[in-house]
Amino acid sequence: MADYDPNKGFVAILGWSLNAIDAISRFDRKYVVVAPTWAEEYAKEHDIPYLPWDFERLNDRSFEIATTLQEMGVDVAIPLFEETVEWAGAINAVLLKNPKLMGQSLLFRDKSLMKRRAQIGGIRVGIFEEAQDKSDVVRFLRRVNQALLKLDGDPNDPIHLKAFDKAGCEGHWMVREPDDLDRVSDEEFPLLMESHLDGWEFAVEAFIKNRKIQFLNISEYVTLGYSVFVPASPELEKYREKVTQEIEKLIEAFDIDFGFIHPEYFVTNDGQMYFGEVAYRPPGFQGFEIIERVYDFNCYQGMVVAFDPHTTDEELEAFFPTPIKDAKGVAGTFGVYPRRRVVSQLAIPEETENHEYFEFHELQSPMEGKVPKRSAFGTHWGLLHFYGEDPHVMRDLLKAQEDLDFYV
Repeated sequence: MADYDPNKGFVAILGWSLNAIDAISRFDRKYVVVAPTWAEEYAKEHDIPYLPWDFERLNDRSFEIATTLQEMGVDVAIPLFEETVEWAGAINAVLLKNPKLMGQSLLFRDKSLMKRRAQIGGIRVGIFEEAQDKSDVVRFLRRVNQALLKLDGDPNDPIHLKAFDKAGCEGHWMVREPDDLDRVSDEEFPLLMESHLDGWEFAVEAFIKNRKIQFLNISEYVTLGYSVFVPASPELEKYREKVTQEIEKLIEAFDIDFGFIHPEYFVTNDGQMYFGEVAYRPPGFQGFEIIERVYDFNCYQGMVVAFDPHTTDEELEAFFPTPIKDAKGVAGTFGVYPRRRVVSQLAIPEETENHEYFEFHELQSPMEGKVPKRSAFGTHWGLLHFYGEDPHVMRDLLKAQEDLDFYV
């Protein structure tokens, strides 16, 4: 553990991530990792400050973790994963003596609630409703397409079904016809239904302190659920001013004083910006790691700076880089899904391995031959990492990976 500055905060990290722990252990804040009991042996072996806690246990003892951290002298809790966002809200409500943080965390966890709050705040969203069962979905699908003046025989516009509280593409289905619901089990209900937005989908990573944006990155999706790169291409970056205004609306609508948010948006052909959803934790697809590859600052340490109530204005000014101006190159990741139903080995295609932008992969040899059927958008088997100078070459390269077999 690095020497820490006693004038700065003591932070609790909620969740287990070796990349986050490594970064924060090299920073100047005292910290403790709050994670399930399976992490205890590793934490002891590597001298990691650790407190065991089961984040799935919701009962009348849940207040215990907040009071335990308070007695330890912890100033603030920082969530690393979707499942710990609500816990961070509850804990910080106690540590910071601010009850609203509990309610705020519920907004970040419930996709339906967050869309209603955004709508109340004057933020543009698509049509959405909650579904209790499949019959609600069929009615919503028909109503949406009636509103779009579809005639008999015209193909339906799709709708999206999303779990209220799951991260990323997990628990996300696209439905065009009632028969598509065969893929969705009854156990997934209730869930959110929303209209499809034709537009350019992208993500934002914003570090916030004192209700102000300290650093804002735009991450460009090539294909949702497959690939992303930073910084965004000039064609998307031209919307930066409008994106900044939308983030400022979010700060007001969700009453965000500090922390890190990861919202997703759509921009339509006429330049209108639609809000998709917002998370209060790091992005998937190693978004923090590729931002660091380009900007040479550590985003996990940036979260600490954004959350710590003892952070000074001088530190904020010195810590965060200038977007775009300070970027060195373009970094991207691609999530690999086996394209075959039966596989026997990992085989990196030559056109991938020999490309000058390819850096490394995190794929493992298959443990079994049969590939499980993907539920919803599924979970990738590992990431490919790329780095180069041209965002257009990066975009085409990431798109090309979709047609290659990495498991044969």
